[in-house]
Amino acid sequence: MAFDTLLVANRGAVARRVLRTARRLGFRTVAVYSDADRDAPHVAEADRAVRIGPAAAAESYLSIDAILDAARRLGAGAVHPGYGFLAESAAFARACEAAGLVFVGPQPEVIELMSRKDRARRLATEAGATVVPAVEGEDFRALAARVGPEIGYPALVKAVAGGGGRGMRLVTRPADLAPALAAAGREALAAFGDPALFVERYLPEGRHLEVQVVGDGTGRVLHLGDRDCSVQRRHQKVVEEAPASACSPAARARALEAATAIAARVRYRSLGTVEFLAAGDHVHFLEMNTRLQVEHGVTEAVTGVDLVELQLRLAAGEPLTLVQDEIAIRGHAIEARVYAEDAEHGFLPQTGRATLVRWPAEGRVDATLEAGLAVTTDYDSMLATLIAHGETRQVARSRLIDALDGTAVFGLTTNTGFLRRLLASERFAGAEIIPAWLDGHAAELGTADPWPALAAAGVILAETARQRDAGDPWGADGWRSAGPPAPAAVELTLEGEVRRILVRGCAAGADGDLEVEGPSRSARVRVVRMDADTLVAELDGERERFVFAAAAGVVLIAHHGEVFRFTTGGGPAPAPVGRGDVVVAPLPGVLVSVSVAAGERVEAGAVLGILESMKMEYTLTADVAARVERVGFAPGGQVARGDVLFELVPEGSS
Repeated sequence: MAFDTLLVANRGAVARRVLRTARRLGFRTVAVYSDADRDAPHVAEADRAVRIGPAAAAESYLSIDAILDAARRLGAGAVHPGYGFLAESAAFARACEAAGLVFVGPQPEVIELMSRKDRARRLATEAGATVVPAVEGEDFRALAARVGPEIGYPALVKAVAGGGGRGMRLVTRPADLAPALAAAGREALAAFGDPALFVERYLPEGRHLEVQVVGDGTGRVLHLGDRDCSVQRRHQKVVEEAPASACSPAARARALEAATAIAARVRYRSLGTVEFLAAGDHVHFLEMNTRLQVEHGVTEAVTGVDLVELQLRLAAGEPLTLVQDEIAIRGHAIEARVYAEDAEHGFLPQTGRATLVRWPAEGRVDATLEAGLAVTTDYDSMLATLIAHGETRQVARSRLIDALDGTAVFGLTTNTGFLRRLLASERFAGAEIIPAWLDGHAAELGTADPWPALAAAGVILAETARQRDAGDPWGADGWRSAGPPAPAAVELTLEGEVRRILVRGCAAGADGDLEVEGPSRSARVRVVRMDADTLVAELDGERERFVFAAAAGVVLIAHHGEVFRFTTGGGPAPAPVGRGDVVVAPLPGVLVSVSVAAGERVEAGAVLGILESMKMEYTLTADVAARVERVGFAPGGQVARGDVLFELVPEGSS
């Protein structure tokens, strides 16, 4: 190839993914890292690594000068941008070329054209594609005036740059449009350095369909099938699959034809993804992503093609040797994104240090998190993608559920339990979920049943005590000189409720059977295997696997993706973050604006301020009509999770 050393200008799972293929192809590899990532896995996996700046992305992973200097110092001949950060920066691509480096991606002028959604919409129309009706303009006031008469409500405010759901707001009534434009503009500026917006008609029943394309820069373009990415929260993808099972044959044909026509029109080189909104047999162009996508793995699973290898070979000047008829779609693949977020409370991002991380042994895992690593507000909250492939969609779905059952993360709140319930739901099984569904109906997926974890905690504590006291009949809990051992009593507190568990029998006995009795349920338990952090047991004849950690009066149990935190001895539950008369920071970040002052009266639902974290904005509101007693932080203040931002005196209080 035209180069022998590749620098990966990214971090986390995508850096590890690119390094994996680069090593297989025989390249020497270079990783870059910020101060926050000094001990990250991608740093250890590269042949060489170089620091490029402090934790702040603007001073490290978004610093073109720092990355080019790293490439020069370590003798890299090519740069792969991954996804996110500078992956869709035409300025970065040009700077690489000017420095004599091969940029592993499309031509800079194509990135510049297609990475702005407004320009891409116009080009798609010229290529014969249908677009969603929209209004554009730099003046937010003039833009707002056109929305009602020209496209109507509901409407979707979108940033012209970037992706990932940032700079997007759904607006259902005219009164909410101006605040949505202001908030989306701020968010887009923070995430992409460009506050420009447009507003398009919102099609609530449409499905998110995308087509993977590859071109060699000569006008020759192939597609590698389609994907369905309709399972989203806050306009960010959660589950993706290939092929798009709920897509009609007519819609699929139109999307494949439009995607290849759009890419051919710009003589596209490298990988790209063309995204559509599909409704019935019709498809509407949304945007084109000029980079590797997070969900590229499901396409690799069903085509058998290494997409990163394709990128590297095309960047090195090799011709595209694939032909369309050689690309066959085999079976079905589904990907679930694991985020550090609280799915039960608005999918708020979470921070913390992982004390235990267990990824599944089966299927494909592209992960950035390992035990001992911290998740901070500096970067995106995605931790891993889990991918399962099968002969049918149902087989792939079943295997992905098994993969989530084999996943455990302690020390950090993640969405793995939510993903497991989502994939196991009848609605997902029937491919019925559309992009807006989770934002309004996630509660319909229910909550996890704590009973298996409660029974497991009782068995673990009872068995741990038995092993500790083995050989000392006077110290053994429940020892009696004539007759069976007395039941072991365990008190466990979950979410403020004390639950008394009785464990009868002995796991080390002749048959290993135990009777576990709880407040309202009981089970016969046979311990199959128990080691330092794993319990495999049969509960009423069904084999279950639990990952656990027990220390300092706390027992953590991971089961079916959920993590249950029990305190022992009937101790108090962890203190709540806040009370009804205060508004606290739901996560660490920056209080970017304050809308009220001390002494001011506010109505229920009134906006008090806006918190920014992980490049997303969160609006803080009053739950009830009240008087503002105190404002805890000034605009621009850095806050920690649980900090009191506003103290309120509800109406009617003395």
